[in-house]
Amino acid sequence: MMGKDSAIEWTDATWNPWMGCTKVSAGCKNCYMFREQIRYGHDPAVIRRSKTTFYDPKKWEEPRRIFVCSWSDFFHEDVPPEWRITAWTIMRNNPRHTFLLLTKRPENIKYTILSDWFEQSPNIWLGVTAENQDNIDRLSALYDIPAATKFLSAEPLLGPLDLSEHMGFIDWVIVGGESGPNFRPMKEEWATDIRDQCIEHGVPFFFKQWAGVNPKKDPRGMMLDGKIWKETP
Repeated sequence: MMGKDSAIEWTDATWNPWMGCTKVSAGCKNCYMFREQIRYGHDPAVIRRSKTTFYDPKKWEEPRRIFVCSWSDFFHEDVPPEWRITAWTIMRNNPRHTFLLLTKRPENIKYTILSDWFEQSPNIWLGVTAENQDNIDRLSALYDIPAATKFLSAEPLLGPLDLSEHMGFIDWVIVGGESGPNFRPMKEEWATDIRDQCIEHGVPFFFKQWAGVNPKKDPRGMMLDGKIWKETP
């Protein structure tokens, strides 16, 4: 599926050259992709190539920030290598766009692409998801990867995060609560503490949403102690 205009606040668009994924940690429990793929009659655990939108970023003339594989994981072990090579070529050859790769499988990166691909492609950002402290070491896997911009997505945030060991190389932090009928709560202090860590180290902080069935209608809006903001690198 292709989203020319995305409802995800930290990106302009989504691009899914392939769909399908498997659950690897607590943050995956209520993943919306599984619900949506079942609704469309597909097995969400099967990786399948898009038949219609694989090359769509080439058609977009206006520069966009594009979230890649919002319905999969770019570094999933079941993705055929030729798909990944073709997708990377599309991203590299369209430098007017900024492409965001967000993974829960950073340990696979060194086995699936060549390190100099990032050196040749500064418009491709690399991020990991860490929903709680148990998964914060995913950031360590990015240390030796020469991506121009590295970021953390703490969404859905399921517990407090201590980022002190990793702040030296993070360029951006995104925080958000879980949405949907089975959402798990996010404590306000978890979000404000991450925000304060970002302020201390001068790291852009982007607050996406609270947790809830419909977090967009949360009466607190975007305010945490009177100051929270959407800042991007």
